[in-house]
Amino acid sequence: MKNRLYLAFIAIFLFTHVFSTTANAYTYGDPNKEDLAEAYKEMLIELDKNPPDFITARKHYENVKEEVDMHMGPDPSKIILQNLEDKDKEQTIENLDELLVLNIARRLENIDKNFSEFDTSKRLLAKALATYEALSPKIVAKDSDLDKEIKAEFDKALESLGNPGLFGVGQKEPDQDTFKTSKEKILSTLQTEFDIKSLEVGHFSESATETDKVTNNAWTDPSNIRNWIPIIIIVSVIAAVVFVAKRKRKSNK
Repeated sequence: MKNRLYLAFIAIFLFTHVFSTTANAYTYGDPNKEDLAEAYKEMLIELDKNPPDFITARKHYENVKEEVDMHMGPDPSKIILQNLEDKDKEQTIENLDELLVLNIARRLENIDKNFSEFDTSKRLLAKALATYEALSPKIVAKDSDLDKEIKAEFDKALESLGNPGLFGVGQKEPDQDTFKTSKEKILSTLQTEFDIKSLEVGHFSESATETDKVTNNAWTDPSNIRNWIPIIIIVSVIAAVVFVAKRKRKSNK
């Protein structure tokens, strides 16, 4: 009896663990920290000093310059580096704000263009949110309710990605129209708040050059043998429970 209860407990634990793990795939998860947003926060710290430390701020920017140039062209970097050279704190911060908004637009546009790729879209949305989190304090200072509205649109965008489920379990169809609506609300609001004339500065990268591209669906690809291991374990434990129960019955006869 104890063996049967023990095996049953293991089966339940494994089943719960597997599906709680896959459920985590449908939250933002770890955005892996957007490098540009992290550099932005470090630069603000240096520029907030008295006097501002433009040299260290420049070093932080140079850590992400290559990525910025790759995805948005050389103009943003040229302007920001010139601002730092001129020791123009206000203009540097203003252009950094614009750069972060452009980065959010780039992430959201790439999701829209490759909407069917759930894992890629989820990761890019997490990075877009991480970028917004760096700008969020400025929105909160002006209008905390607006900040909540923007974050609510990010949540709606996440929900619109759907849920591929695990072998069809918990599957939910994506809704690109809902995503487009949230995307437009987020971008139009940020464009207005930061007084940006256009979000078309430079160029947006296609998925072929997107460094955050996920080439396979880690938890939904049936060809990946690792996805079958939890199922095999659960089936094996259940079979063991049945086997022990049958032996127990025979021994009691």
